[in-house]
Amino acid sequence: MRWSWPGRADAPPLDGRARVDLGMRRVDVNVIGRVQGVGYRYFVLREATALGLSGWVANTAEGSVRCVAEGSETDLGSLIARLRKGPPAATVERVSIAWMPATGSFGTFSVRSGAHTGD
Repeated sequence: MRWSWPGRADAPPLDGRARVDLGMRRVDVNVIGRVQGVGYRYFVLREATALGLSGWVANTAEGSVRCVAEGSETDLGSLIARLRKGPPAATVERVSIAWMPATGSFGTFSVRSGAHTGD
């Protein structure tokens, strides 16, 4: 693995953030449909954790669910496929996806309070 901080491979990052593998990506996903009040966020937490991803999931004020995750492109693709299905009580109508480089700003994957606006 190649890391994106200067110095020795075993040195901690200078800014205190998580180490970022240069092959890692970030995805910002908005899931629209019947996705609030059906256990969708905790479904995302379980799926993302099982894939070893970091990031967060939150309800939005508009009634959708937003998920920001970092990991390998393959694992993120697997998460997106699972988000399109959702838990049994959910009805996913539309999923919007934005890809970007990882920042390493997350240590784990978490559920954030409703209407979260970003990092």
